[in-house]
Amino acid sequence: MNLEGKKVLVIGFGRTGKALARFLLEKKAKTKISEKKKLEELNQDLNSWRKKGLEFETGGHHLASFLEADLIVVSPGVPYIPELKAARERGVSVISEIELAYQFLKGKIVGITGTNGKSTTATLTHKILQEGGLKAFLAGNIGTPLIDSVENSRDDHIYVTEISSFQLYHIRDFRVDVSVLLNISADHLDWHSTFDDYYEAKKKLILSQRNGAKAILNRDDPLVWPLRKGIESDVFAFSRKRKVTPGCFLQNERIVLSDTHQEELIKVSELPLFGVHNQENVMASALVAHTFGVPISQMRESIHNFTGLEHRLEKVMTVKGIDFYNDSKATNVDAALKSIQSFDQKIILVMGGRDKGGDFKKLRKLIKEKVKKIILIGEAKEKIRGILNSIVEFSDSSSLQEAVDIGFSEAKPGEVVLLAPACTSFDMFENFEERGKVFKKEVYDLEKRLRKESH
Repeated sequence: MNLEGKKVLVIGFGRTGKALARFLLEKKAKTKISEKKKLEELNQDLNSWRKKGLEFETGGHHLASFLEADLIVVSPGVPYIPELKAARERGVSVISEIELAYQFLKGKIVGITGTNGKSTTATLTHKILQEGGLKAFLAGNIGTPLIDSVENSRDDHIYVTEISSFQLYHIRDFRVDVSVLLNISADHLDWHSTFDDYYEAKKKLILSQRNGAKAILNRDDPLVWPLRKGIESDVFAFSRKRKVTPGCFLQNERIVLSDTHQEELIKVSELPLFGVHNQENVMASALVAHTFGVPISQMRESIHNFTGLEHRLEKVMTVKGIDFYNDSKATNVDAALKSIQSFDQKIILVMGGRDKGGDFKKLRKLIKEKVKKIILIGEAKEKIRGILNSIVEFSDSSSLQEAVDIGFSEAKPGEVVLLAPACTSFDMFENFEERGKVFKKEVYDLEKRLRKESH
């Protein structure tokens, strides 16, 4: 792909937008940024970029910029705005950042997608491959944008890439050497027009693969497993419910890897990751490593030493016998479901935020069984209350400080206060990371206050 002299429009000027700008200017493309935020909201000096030749339109998108472009590159999370649709109808090529990177990248790509578990699986996979002696790099939504890897990429490199439905929506030639599809459930319906639209985007990762590629699929997911039919890649399965070959499965509380022969990978009791869904994430990571020839002994060691991710079923601390857990990354209903399933103790659940179009009815049965009280935060309060009202008690909270205090007052020793919002954070916070950090701070502050009071 020759970019020199081409008019390229980049939508969004966040981390990916900046990486795209650097790359495109280096390739001597006539690059313009279109950003809905106003100039003052960008909170940075753009003069240095302008001196390099980068143009900007801020405070909204101008249709003329879209229609005159030779190529439009969309940052992850940018919705399918009318200007993009109009440009496409005019014949302008619209692609995602991973598509552009693919045109220039050397090496192999591992693409990991799914509704939940992508970040954990990508991080663990990268760790196993790297500790197994391979030149592996973490990229995509969790690492650096893939476009940043292009310049230094080599044929013996492996790019472990977390890929979202937003990125897959705009791919064209992009394909991966090893794909992982962890699970599919309703998510991002505030972005995708329908669930089918979301599902179609996710499927692209698998359906775009060619002969000789590897596809690692969840045998237990009724929307994932049927995709094995009619694809060219070699299929590996993982399952918590049945024996699979070639693949990874659970047997007698052990994770077993099965291909030409069967070998125990690790006992469930030895997993450092909390929650049943993490058994699936470990299986998927192990299968990726297996396709690259990493010995089981090395996989086992890497898994043993994996500490998990911040904001993902992260134990904050125990305060007077009450365990506080931060699962701020549970930004959809299915993730919250898996979070609640992970505990045997009674739960005080901190829930709410900005709704993504999730089906909260899916939580009813589990909440009735396991949740003692829900503390509601954020914009989705009334929707959640309306759906779950008859099965659980509620308290309203205007802040996470108040939620932590209520949780502590309602819980007994041996019970859990769990932040698993089932919603995005954008009504009250910049992102799920900020929400998780604030929750943890409030727990630490609670413990300090109680310590002072006891002296």
